[in-house]
Amino acid sequence: MTCAGLTVLATGPLTTVQDRGRPGQAALGVGRSGAADRAAAALANRLVGNPPDAAVLEVTFGGLVVRADRDLLVVTTGARCAGSPAHNAPAALAAGAELRLGVPASGLRTYLAVRGGIDVPPVLGSRSTDVLAGLGPAVVAAGDVLPVGASPLPLPGVDLAAVAEPPAGEVTVPVLLGPRADWFDVGAWPALTGTAYTVTSESNRVGLRLAGEALTRLRTGELPSEGMVRGALQVPPSGTPVLFLADHPVTGGYPVIGYVADPDVDRCAQLRPGQSLRFRAGGRPGR
Repeated sequence: MTCAGLTVLATGPLTTVQDRGRPGQAALGVGRSGAADRAAAALANRLVGNPPDAAVLEVTFGGLVVRADRDLLVVTTGARCAGSPAHNAPAALAAGAELRLGVPASGLRTYLAVRGGIDVPPVLGSRSTDVLAGLGPAVVAAGDVLPVGASPLPLPGVDLAAVAEPPAGEVTVPVLLGPRADWFDVGAWPALTGTAYTVTSESNRVGLRLAGEALTRLRTGELPSEGMVRGALQVPPSGTPVLFLADHPVTGGYPVIGYVADPDVDRCAQLRPGQSLRFRAGGRPGR
């Protein structure tokens, strides 16, 4: 059963509906999309007793204001926003009450889950908004009334999830050699793994655009387009890598020098413009 649940009063810089995305359709030209920080979105659903594929709201840099149209159980995870009474801890939102998310102290993306899930119509099996492909529900706008479904699962009985805050300083993640590492000169890999890059303001759900030492290519010819995945480090002609996130293109024609593993891409999805990112060759990073 679906009925009105949340009225959106303000959205902040960007609020979208997200779930686990559209896996397995890349051969049809359809990217997965889904939550940029999958771990945070999954935690939000668990805390309110939703199925794993329930849709949540992904809020970029706070600013969301919603009003409950009926009694709801809500939780926020990911970047902790000022004003949220329910961060990592489910809380009741009474009919007529408002939830206002301020700017997070650290991190970029906050996930708001409502027991029953955001029940907008699915597109190709998912309620995720893919901002690159234009698939899924429209970007959330002020005045939207978002339907909320019913969850068949019991509440988990957890009153608080002890989860670390996204770091505000430099973040280090491991990187593995990519399929086109041989397109770069001998100094490119040491440069990639030996210096810090800065997240630029051109970053979005498609990928993190990084500023720092340029990586020099050995081969300058054209590369036929090949499949891309989340976590790929693609190097455009500028020489500075782009780390693909949730709404990455299905194919790409620039060489991929390395890959970041999926759980670490979640951490990268919380990086703000101006933060530093280091790539460590193989292994696991220090937190």
